[in-house]
Amino acid sequence: MNRRLHLVPAIAVAAAALFAGSQAAAHAKLVKSNPAADAVVAAPKVITLVFSEKLAPAFSGFELVMVEHNNMKVPVKTTVSKDGKTITGTPTGAFMKGSYKINWHAASGDGHRMTGVVPFMVN
Repeated sequence: MNRRLHLVPAIAVAAAALFAGSQAAAHAKLVKSNPAADAVVAAPKVITLVFSEKLAPAFSGFELVMVEHNNMKVPVKTTVSKDGKTITGTPTGAFMKGSYKINWHAASGDGHRMTGVVPFMVN
């Protein structure tokens, strides 16, 4: 019986570590973008963001803003790929030279919402 009492804390610690690890792995992280962060590019025809996890399309997307003009939004139509890991956006407005930000939001299957920014410049 004494041996069983010593196993209870060890099992509890192992279960907590397993639970914490699975929660952390479930967050969608941005792994690649085009344009890349801090890149200087010609006006992009398509913007892509690739994530580490499958996304919930209804809760994932991005907006494109021009920094020099008080974060003026550039119209963009976004879609999530069939595999659920890539958001593609097609800008429908014209680009001017200057600094831009892609403000993205993504929710993975566990419902956790992540946000981030990808800055780039158009020359």
